[in-house]
Amino acid sequence: MRVLLIGANGYIGRFVADRLLADPAVQLTALGRGDDADVRFDLATGSPGALTRFLDAVHPGVVVNCAGATRGGARELTRHNTVAVATVCEALRRSGCGARLVQVGCSAEYGPSQPGSSTAEDAVPRPGGPYGVSKLAATELVLGSGLDAVVLRVFSPAGPGTPAGSPLGRLAEAMRRAMQSGDGELRLGGLGAQRDFIDVRDVARAVHAASLSAAQGVINIGSGRAVRLRDAAATLARVAGYGGALHELDGPPGALRPTIGHPRTESLGHRVDALGHHRTDALGHHRPEALGHRGDRADAEHAAPVAYPYPDGCGSWQQADVRTARDRLGWRPRIALEESLADIWMEAACRI
Repeated sequence: MRVLLIGANGYIGRFVADRLLADPAVQLTALGRGDDADVRFDLATGSPGALTRFLDAVHPGVVVNCAGATRGGARELTRHNTVAVATVCEALRRSGCGARLVQVGCSAEYGPSQPGSSTAEDAVPRPGGPYGVSKLAATELVLGSGLDAVVLRVFSPAGPGTPAGSPLGRLAEAMRRAMQSGDGELRLGGLGAQRDFIDVRDVARAVHAASLSAAQGVINIGSGRAVRLRDAAATLARVAGYGGALHELDGPPGALRPTIGHPRTESLGHRVDALGHHRTDALGHHRPEALGHRGDRADAEHAAPVAYPYPDGCGSWQQADVRTARDRLGWRPRIALEESLADIWMEAACRI
């Protein structure tokens, strides 16, 4: 089976490439913007005609699209997540290869859900931010293309390679800094959110299974279990061997709060912990905290305003209903969150 993989150098794409290369029946070609791609092509600026000519030359049986952007303004997200997918769909419609399309979507397309509920594929999407909107628009383009296509809505990926700017990545970095400096306490904000974490290697297995299946439409890829971020922090502390105290700094919506992993700074007589939280100074005098205090306006200005309680526009809770993946792909998650966190910590601990 010849597979064209788009976005092979991305967080999810790297593991999808490894999984596909491990299958002796797969002949893999990588297309992307980087120098390490077999063929260099920018979906956001390239024409459907150019991509069609390439498809006709390579004649893949499956096209897997892992490319996209997670950060940036609405215009950038639309270009990389929506326009790029429109290019893929149009090129596949024009091509004579008849390839199947596996599109990697995300749970941000659903937006907030009711605490305690499991989100199934027939839920009405209500994305809470431009990223989710751009990914939902891409899904609608795929579903309306008339192609043999499936969209995998991936919930919160974790494990090796987790971006340092993600909540779990920032959490690991904050813990590494605390251990390196010998801090006996770590103050963390934004731990109240509950998310469905799924190991990126399990995501790659799902992409592989979808490539071989005849399933169409939308399929959720998650663990089926929501985990509170504060519990993930406690697990990470355990696997890291951090014996200090974890103090939670959660506030009401719209409050100014330090983000996970805010750089730790010190000056004479004034300490700020790893997350930007103002503490008692070296002389024992209490300093007003940036969280919720009106007494010291300057201190409050140093705290970064962040989306409450988790920066993905999905509110306080997300949990996937994964029965469709089980029934139509024969897929189940295999890797526990503790193993994913251990791999995140191993990479963070190796940073100098």
